[in-house]
Amino acid sequence: MENGLEQDGKFKFLEKGEGTPIIILHGLMGGLSNFDGVLNFFPEKGYKVVIPELPIYTLPLLKTNIKNISNYIRDFINHRDYKNVILLGNSLGGHIGLLTTKLYPDLVSALVITGSSGLYESAMGESYPKRGDYDYIKKKAENVFYDPAIATKEIVDEVYKSVNDRNKLIRTLAIAKSAIRHNMSKDLPNMGQPTCIIWGKQDNVTPPNVAEEFHEKLPNSNLFWIDKCGHAAMMEHPNQFNDILFQWLQDHNL
Repeated sequence: MENGLEQDGKFKFLEKGEGTPIIILHGLMGGLSNFDGVLNFFPEKGYKVVIPELPIYTLPLLKTNIKNISNYIRDFINHRDYKNVILLGNSLGGHIGLLTTKLYPDLVSALVITGSSGLYESAMGESYPKRGDYDYIKKKAENVFYDPAIATKEIVDEVYKSVNDRNKLIRTLAIAKSAIRHNMSKDLPNMGQPTCIIWGKQDNVTPPNVAEEFHEKLPNSNLFWIDKCGHAAMMEHPNQFNDILFQWLQDHNL
């Protein structure tokens, strides 16, 4: 999938369809292919799906933090001249979506978060495996999902490769620390954009009470649950995820 990346200036991204842009923000250990279900569904429904490659491993180390990644998303939206964007983020991507919405509310018409960090400090400490042997990393990857079979050898190999690459590891740690510092609890009540919260009932990384707190604090939010589902609902139950999100978008005339 990543072979189909377009490049425009400093930005690398996938883009498919025409219509209102849905900009997808991937997680810390998540690849662009995690959103294949969304990428294949929403262009058929009149949306433009855009997945930028986040500069997690390419920013200078001292600038590797979620505020600078949010600024990167702002620059990307402006450079591509997207209007009234919908941000959709999983895990760290949800956190970046929240912070981008807080900092640049005029750019964002709606927000979708699933398994998002931003409230639960342990989320970033638990959501990426530290260095270790292959079996340890395999178990950590499987724990992200309700069905451990979703953690294919390809996914485990990619995580193993990342955590054993010193350059990637130190940037992963820098991002995780920055995410913990950027707790959003005081900001959420002031964020009025329509927000769709889709959460796995068996999420071990950001447990269900985190979703409930997001829903409680975000004044214009709706919360939807997916059963038998872990931290990455759009991967584990793509059809149900898409149906919930599409109906929500229709209900909000987005």
